[in-house]
Amino acid sequence: MANPLVVAAQERVFLTGASSGIGMALAHAYARRGAILGLVARRTAELEALRASLPHPERHRVYALDVTDHAALGAAADSFLAEFGGADVVIANAGISQGTLTEYQEDLPAFERILAVNVTATFATFTPFVARMKAAPPAQRNRCRLVGIGSVAGIRGLPGAGAYSASKSAVISYCESLRVELRSSGIKVVTIAPGYIDTPMTRVNTYPMPFLMPVERFAERAVESIAEGVSYRVIPWQMGVVAKLLRLLPNWLYDMAFARAPHKKRNL
Repeated sequence: MANPLVVAAQERVFLTGASSGIGMALAHAYARRGAILGLVARRTAELEALRASLPHPERHRVYALDVTDHAALGAAADSFLAEFGGADVVIANAGISQGTLTEYQEDLPAFERILAVNVTATFATFTPFVARMKAAPPAQRNRCRLVGIGSVAGIRGLPGAGAYSASKSAVISYCESLRVELRSSGIKVVTIAPGYIDTPMTRVNTYPMPFLMPVERFAERAVESIAEGVSYRVIPWQMGVVAKLLRLLPNWLYDMAFARAPHKKRNL
């Protein structure tokens, strides 16, 4: 077991959805900064390959589990806390996306799965850490970050993506509630809302993706934003401007503009 006094000076990061896409890029970005990582994803082989590719792989721990298995997720969090004496950054990054249409009864399981992974698992990821963070000395507590990964798709509902838009809107609102709850504690709750990021999730899209950003650049900017303790940030910034404009559009104009927008493909 690691000695907490030895690792206290190093940032301790617990990250879900670590085996691909944004999660993998965040793992590399934090590892380059010397952080100790707890890496969570479903696939053992991919997690072990990721750990082997990081600087100082012996520092990091992998936890192969499904984030909808809350008991397994809690046990992984407890193991990380026990070994490293706490956590400084917890990132609920696990997420899935799929085209869904309400008219099809067979899409109901996809709705349920997307909400379970993207929303409920965010709460389940944070829960084991909050009391421990609140009990930390003030100087350490002020470095603590709980990070939810939202999406520009959560700002206005997108056609053909009802489940995904609803899930990311819920993450944004949930993190806002948590941020207010924890304000007096010094713990920062950070919401990162990606625009179009070049990952396996977006490469299946058959429509234009404005301001598409390489995932490595996104990860660097996300890590900087988390360190700053910002409450909410859209990355890239250009999509932040788009997001603000979308918020201002009256419903009639938004509906007219997006009624014929391209849909993400359903998994038939």
